Amino acid sequence: MKKKFSLFASLILLISLGCGSYSFTGGSTGNAKTIQVNFFPNQAPLVEPSLSQRFTQDLQDLFTRQTNLTLVNAGGDLRFEGEIVGYRISPTTATANQTAAQNRLTISVNVRFTNVLKEEDDFEQQFSFYHDYNAGEQLAGSVLEAAYDEILPRITQDIFNASVAKW
Repeated sequence: MKKKFSLFASLILLISLGCGSYSFTGGSTGNAKTIQVNFFPNQAPLVEPSLSQRFTQDLQDLFTRQTNLTLVNAGGDLRFEGEIVGYRISPTTATANQTAAQNRLTISVNVRFTNVLKEEDDFEQQFSFYHDYNAGEQLAGSVLEAAYDEILPRITQDIFNASVAKW
């Protein structure tokens, strides 16, 4: 009985050590303890006033939910900074009358990621996604919220995957 307990305890110890610093979402934060997400200003030619705050907050929320990192204002082990560089509305499909049936909102964000503990993980990359909506609708209110609800989770998850999940 003592031998079975010893074997079981050793197995549990090996499993917990093998998991290292991986989270249940597949991301590895290594030895990092803190994360810093700077404000992402909107430098796109077309500016939506609420987008910068919403994007920055969504990125912070994703990392605090899916990792054990502590959010700090300065000196983070993992640092994100950048700017919103694209906010474009374009027609995607046409009707028989040569008018747009659907429009597409595309948002692009330039991200600079710095891992102060592992410099080879640093990158600068652009992330982008889109949402299609009926051309007869105004891109405001619930239509704009629906677009943000589709676009921003995709972009922030892509940033998470590129920085800590290495996908």
